[in-house]
Amino acid sequence: MRWATPLLCAALWAVYLWASTRPEAVEQALMARWGALTGGLGPGDLFDSWAGGERGLRLLTALFVHADWAHLLGNLVFLLIFGLPAERAMGSWRLLALFLAGGALSNLATVLVIDTPDRLVIGASGAVSGLIGAYLALFPRAHLGVVLPLGLFLEFVRAPASLLIGIWALLQVVFAYVGTAFGAVAWSAHAVGFLCGALFALFSRRAIARRLRRQLGY
Repeated sequence: MRWATPLLCAALWAVYLWASTRPEAVEQALMARWGALTGGLGPGDLFDSWAGGERGLRLLTALFVHADWAHLLGNLVFLLIFGLPAERAMGSWRLLALFLAGGALSNLATVLVIDTPDRLVIGASGAVSGLIGAYLALFPRAHLGVVLPLGLFLEFVRAPASLLIGIWALLQVVFAYVGTAFGAVAWSAHAVGFLCGALFALFSRRAIARRLRRQLGY
């Protein structure tokens, strides 16, 4: 039974609906309290400021806070597309651990990269990118359906997942290097999350294979 992906989707929706129905000042205060702040500090000072635990915990709580419905919807779509098949292969607890740990690490990388004081880092993009990386590592020969505009018509085609995800991952690295020229998006979180997910799946291959054999009764 796959419960982690639906649970995460429900949690992301619930937090967004709860926050968005508050008065604007309260919603902004919630984002500031739950989001990960850069603080404009160097790595050493940043880690010292998290020694108490509360600020470091924001690396996790920031995953469940989104700026608007479009921000949330984009993450939910990719979470469902890649999370469900990845969860079927690796199991619910392993996927949940990847989402939380990979998301926290991607937020940490973003906090370290952005040197603007008090820049707010929110959203599950880094965690979802981790699931995309895990999906590619688990299903390197899979194909994904995409809709392409061909002249006046839209054509549904199936393309190798490795090609589509590879292009996507390359763009994240390029945009992370370019920086804010491409908008207020944490590109570095996407790149780090993707790498964490791919490595997590590769190092877990034997455990995942044993789990699948048990399911098939081998």
